[in-house]
Order: sequence, then C-alpha cells, then structure tokens
Amino acid sequence: AIRDWIQERALGRDLESVLLVSLMEAADRVDSTTGVQMAYLKSWAPRSFNELQLRMPDVLPKPTSGDCESHKLDALRAASEVTADLAYIDPPYNQHSYLGNYHIWETMVRWDMPEHYGVACKRLDCKDRKSAFNSRKRATSAFSRFLDCLQCPFLIVSFSNEGYISRSTMESMLADHGDVHVLEFDYRRYVGAQIGIHDLNGNRVGKVSHLRNREYLYVVVPRGYSWSPKSVSSYTRPSVQRGLFG
Repeated sequence: AIRDWIQERALGRDLESVLLVSLMEAADRVDSTTGVQMAYLKSWAPRSFNELQLRMPDVLPKPTSGDCESHKLDALRAASEVTADLAYIDPPYNQHSYLGNYHIWETMVRWDMPEHYGVACKRLDCKDRKSAFNSRKRATSAFSRFLDCLQCPFLIVSFSNEGYISRSTMESMLADHGDVHVLEFDYRRYVGAQIGIHDLNGNRVGKVSHLRNREYLYVVVPRGYSWSPKSVSSYTRPSVQRGLFG
C-alpha cells in the first residue's frame, strides 16, 4: 500500500528516492529473514510483529560538484564509459548474487510485479540475470577484463579471503594498474555461519569450520604516488572530481 501510494504521487526523482529508501529500511526492521532473502524463518521473528514505521533516512548534503548519478549499467560497460578520479569496486565474492539475496528490494524499487518461484518467492529473472563474477571459473577473467576497461587513476577494491579470487591473484592483477596497498580487517562471517548447519527438521548437524574471516581493501594509486591512508583526499586534478562505485 505504501509503495502504491509513492507510485501514484509522481513526486519526482529526488523525493521518490528518499521515500523508497525509507520504505526499504522500514521493511528491513520488521522482516522475518536472517538478513538475506534466500528463505524465511520457520517461526515469525519477534520484530515482525512491530508496526511498520517510516523514518527519515540519513541524507547527505548535495555535493558541491553537482548531482550524483546512478547509471545502472553492466560493470564492463560502466568501466568503459564512465571516467572518474576514484573507483570503489565491491564485486560479489562467491556464488551468491546480490539480486538473489536481496530480490525484495529489487522488486520494491522496480515495482514491476514479476513472476516468481520457490518458497522465497524470488523474481523469475534471478534465474536469467547471471553474472560472471558469481562463477568460480569465470570470476578472475571477468575481473581482469573489468580492470582493463577502467578509466580511473585511483582504485579501491573490497574483497574477502573467502572469495573466488585469492589475495595473491588479486594483487597481481591490480599491480598492472599501479602501486598496490592492502588494508586487512578481521571480521565476523556472514549470518549463516553464526546460525550453523541444520537439517530439514531444524536439528543442528555438522560443525561450522570458523566464525571469522579477513576482509581486504586493496588501494591502487598511480606509480610513484606517495600514499598513506589519509593522502588520497589531498589528490586533485583539473577535472571535476567524481567517483565510480560498484
């Protein structure tokens, strides 16, 4: 009903975007999932009985360099067509696609009433809109092609030690594009690991091997550029500063 109300009002791009974020955050506070939307809990989560409440989301000031842009392009096409000072790249780590994990948000924004399947009522296009980055065999070559297309002097790549691309391979690929610096963080694994492994009757079976992993931020800067965690902000060039985000 709220989404229909937003759709009917034709409020303009900016206001509609704020309302959609507010609605997604409100739905996220009362859902009955473990975070990702691959399945639902067998019993209703206590939070699912709470009232749906819209709140003003955190809104950033308008950038001095102009409006932000959302292109919704394929990654390779975006890398080929968009120039920027900095690219923040956050590719999938493994076989789990963002579309499949968060299909409800996809539908809530598109509001296209898609055909669906399975107990999670996933969008039917989750079966068709596949990414090479979710394939163990194709992820490395796809990422290499993506890097070759990028038109940005500075790169920041977010990845995990549990991803399909190893740290050594990632550093080797990135080294072709500048000097590579790596920031490493100890992090709690995804929620499925915290819950553990269960059979169809809900009984715990097996044993989770580990509950922590390593998250990496690979920072790539032009050759000879003196870099420290605080130095990138001091870089300027004559063009308008822009960022390309994954």
